[in-house]
Amino acid sequence: MAEPSLADDFAADVAAVESIEAVPTILQVICRMTGMGLAAVARVTEEQWVACQVHDLMGYGLKPGSEIDVHNTFCRVVREQREPIVIDNAAADPFYADHPIVTRFGLQSYISVPIVLRDGRFFGTLCAMDPNPGRLSTPGSVDMFKLFAELIAFHLDARDRLASIEAVLHDERRTSELREQFIAVLGHDLRNPLAAIDSGVTLLQQTPLDARAAATVGRIQNSVERMARLIDDVLDFARGRLGGGLVIERDDSGPLQPMLEQVVTEFQASSPQRSIEAQFDLDRAIACDRCRICQLLSNLIDNALTHGLAAQPVRIRGAVEDNALVITVTNAAEPIPQTMLSRLFHPFQRGQLRASRKGLGLGLFIAAEIAKAHGGTLEADSSPDETRFTFRMPIQPAASA
Repeated sequence: MAEPSLADDFAADVAAVESIEAVPTILQVICRMTGMGLAAVARVTEEQWVACQVHDLMGYGLKPGSEIDVHNTFCRVVREQREPIVIDNAAADPFYADHPIVTRFGLQSYISVPIVLRDGRFFGTLCAMDPNPGRLSTPGSVDMFKLFAELIAFHLDARDRLASIEAVLHDERRTSELREQFIAVLGHDLRNPLAAIDSGVTLLQQTPLDARAAATVGRIQNSVERMARLIDDVLDFARGRLGGGLVIERDDSGPLQPMLEQVVTEFQASSPQRSIEAQFDLDRAIACDRCRICQLLSNLIDNALTHGLAAQPVRIRGAVEDNALVITVTNAAEPIPQTMLSRLFHPFQRGQLRASRKGLGLGLFIAAEIAKAHGGTLEADSSPDETRFTFRMPIQPAASA
C-alpha cells in the first residue's frame, strides 16, 4: 500500500477545519471586529502554508486548499517562535516598512497567532491582513485572536480523539468477533473427540465390569454428557452473537406437551431429592421449534434447581393464554437484587452459585435468545416469596414450505 502523500495530509487537515461549523463565523467576526479584509485558518508546516478556511473581502483569491510557500509568510516565524506577530501599520514600522513579505502581499496591517494542539503539536495559524493600517495590537484584539485559536485547537483535538476512539472500538469489535469465531470453531471441533469418548464408554458399558470399573465408566459417561451440554451452550452462544440470533425451525406437525413433560421427567429422575411440580394444558398445535422450546424449559428448570431453596418445590406451568404460549418456572429463593435482575439474561452471569456448582453462565442467555428467535419474551420477577421466569410467545401459523 502506498504511503499517504503530503497532499493527502493537507487535504485531511483542510477537511478537519472545514468540518468545524464555528470557523466561518469566527472569521466573519474577526473581519467585522477588526476591519480586516481577509481572515484565514492556515495549516503551517516547515515547508508549506495551506489555507484551510478563508473569509476574503479583498478579492485576494485565497480559497481552502490554496498553497503559499511558507518562506514567503510571517506564519513561518510564528511556527518557530510560537508567539503572535502583530502589525498595526507596516509603513510606520522601521522593521516592517520595507519587509519583502509586506511588499509582496501589499499589506499594512497583519496579525497571526499560533494554533497549538493539546499535545503540543503546532497545527497552524489564525491570521488576518488588510492593505490599510489597523488597530490590532490592543489587548482586546490579541486576546480575541488567542481565544479563537484555542477554540479551533479544541475542536481539532476533539475530532482527533473521536477518530482515535472509533479506531480503538473498531479494533476491539474485530478482536471480539475473532474471539467468538474461535470459540465457535473450538466448540465444533471438540465434538469429534468427545464422540469418540462416548463411543468408547458405550462399548465399555456392554462389557462385563466389576463394581469399581462400572462406577468409573459411569462417571466418565456423566462427564461426557456434561461436556456435550457445555459445547452446545458455547455453540449457541457463538451463533447468537455472530449470526444475529439463533436460527429456529417452526413446525406444528407434532405435539409440544409430551416433549415438555419428558424434560420435566428427566429432571425428576436426575434430582429425586427435589420436588418438581408441572402442569401443562397445551391441547392445540403450536408452530414453534419444539426442541428449542424444550431447551429453554430445561435451562429454566436447571436455573431454578440451582438457585431455589431445596425444601421448596419448583413449579412449572404451560398453557395458551390470549393466543400466546406461556410457560412459567417458579421457585422459592432469596429475592434477586434489582441491579442483578437487569443483567440475568446477559452471557456469563452466574450469580451467587454454590461452590460445587460449575457452569459458564450461559443458560439464561441462551433461553432469552430462544425466546427472541420465536418473537417472544423471557422475563424475570423476584420477590421475597418467589422468583418467576415467564416465557411468552405469540402463536402464529407455521412458516409455509
